[in-house]
Amino acid sequence: MTGVVRSDLPATALLRTCRDAGAYTDGYVIEVDGTVSLPVYIEAFYTTPLFKVERAILKWFVARPSSDSDVRHLADGGTEIFAAWRVEARPADQLLLVDFTGRTKSWLMTVPATDAGSGTRTRLYFGSAVMPSAIDANGKRKMGVVFQCLLGFHKLYSRCLLSAAASRLQKVAARA
Repeated sequence: MTGVVRSDLPATALLRTCRDAGAYTDGYVIEVDGTVSLPVYIEAFYTTPLFKVERAILKWFVARPSSDSDVRHLADGGTEIFAAWRVEARPADQLLLVDFTGRTKSWLMTVPATDAGSGTRTRLYFGSAVMPSAIDANGKRKMGVVFQCLLGFHKLYSRCLLSAAASRLQKVAARA
């Protein structure tokens, strides 16, 4: 997971609307060499061996199978549905997916790095939103106990997913 750090959401991040609505949000970032387009990032992210484990779980436990071909269709804008998610928004530099329950969202974003002297680099962002499960007696939105129990795992898993995607992109770039 070298290089993956927790990040504030960029000003244009689609996840900001979720955060502003009271959802839990997180964001992670890593920089990679070269110019990486959103479609290339999407394909790299959702075809890593680590994410394929999640795809298998979705296939067996919620009957939402997906293939690498499905990922390519998502990446090139040829579909609005992928496994357990549907596209909620997709400007040129971002993808926001919402799961079939409407409770969780996944977000990917690419941004050219502008640091002086770094050569051509791209910032890859990944984040999630979890919508509150209840409202307490004071009207405050709150997360459920399952969310609290799984939060540490979620944060580690998010970092691992982003690291795996970055590693895959760097290997592809090295072969080119």
